[in-house]
Amino acid sequence: MLRSSLTALATALATLCSAGAFAAAAPGQVAPDFTLSDTAGKPARLSDYKGKWVVLEWVNPGCPFVQRHYDSKNMQGLQKQYGAKEVVWLSVNSTNQSNPDYLKPAAMGDWMHGQGGAPRATLMDEKGEAGRAYGARTTPQMVVINPDGKLAYNGAIDDKRNVSLEETRLAKNYVKAALAEGMAGKPVTVATSAPYGCSVKY
Repeated sequence: MLRSSLTALATALATLCSAGAFAAAAPGQVAPDFTLSDTAGKPARLSDYKGKWVVLEWVNPGCPFVQRHYDSKNMQGLQKQYGAKEVVWLSVNSTNQSNPDYLKPAAMGDWMHGQGGAPRATLMDEKGEAGRAYGARTTPQMVVINPDGKLAYNGAIDDKRNVSLEETRLAKNYVKAALAEGMAGKPVTVATSAPYGCSVKY
């Protein structure tokens, strides 16, 4: 009896801790700051970009959903389109070193280069601290931060979970919509959505 009660208590505590650890940072809140190293070992601090629009993209090359957005050139297109508008695009890999999907920094950098990616930096978050701070659950998962350092959007990249490469490019893209509205000084109509993809490999 005591054993089963202790087991139930441990399960409940684990669930509670997990829920707390993955509570999504909500639009309107100050974006949690972090410092991560890029694939070349250079540190990047989020708060250094205050005053600019920032996009955080959670990425894992081993995830089929990520592969679809890169194979369709959808993700690279967004990186280049908004990079040209001085938006700071940061790709974040929160895969733990113990997971089979983990790539060492150099390999991750090579993958991004081979895909024709154009983020400002590809950041390594092996401890998962940044991912947990934002409640990142899936790859891809997207966050948009406004120049005041507050979240404008957190959720899925678009409204199409399982579609072809061509349909991926035609989906309603929440990141584009959030940036278009926000940069025009308008309220972001869709500030949150349920992210889809592979689980982040913490």
